[in-house]
Amino acid sequence: MTNSKRDLRRDYRKRRLQALADHHALQTVIAQKVLDEIRIRHTRSPFHGHLGLYSPLPGEVDLTVLRSSLEGELKLKLALPAADGQGHLSYHAWGPEPLIDDGCGIPAPLNQPPLTADQLDLLLVPALAVDQNGIRLGYGGGYYDRLRTQPPWRRIPALVVLPGACVTRRALPRDPWDRAFDGWVSEQGVCKV
Repeated sequence: MTNSKRDLRRDYRKRRLQALADHHALQTVIAQKVLDEIRIRHTRSPFHGHLGLYSPLPGEVDLTVLRSSLEGELKLKLALPAADGQGHLSYHAWGPEPLIDDGCGIPAPLNQPPLTADQLDLLLVPALAVDQNGIRLGYGGGYYDRLRTQPPWRRIPALVVLPGACVTRRALPRDPWDRAFDGWVSEQGVCKV
């Protein structure tokens, strides 16, 4: 495996797609592990704010399938991120209104005002890979990294969601702005850093 982020992105994108293609039930298993973790966290310390999910891109684990369980069974408020296409990310309450493509063409609830960090209890973030230190390899836009360098957002627990095939023991390249995540969720369950 190479060390450049570009090459790593290419390699892990293939690895993630292969893992999800080889195991059709993997999406469902990972989503169930996420739901189990949310139930545990909510039981220990009830959420008062929003749970930050994401609109999945092709090849990402789709957590939007959990919406009815999260809102119905657990009575949680949900939020989705919106990117402006210029490096900034904000979270917005996910209501019943149709989603609108954000600055990167990803569906987001742009009809809702941005939420502040204190209005979120947990962030679940997609990734191409994560290492044992919680360093995430994303697509290279830096949206989540820039958001999480801001002190109020730094305090929000954040977990990466991905197949276990994309968790590496080898340290991923780390830039000065990269923030370690609190752990990850894969088909093996939750691993905390």
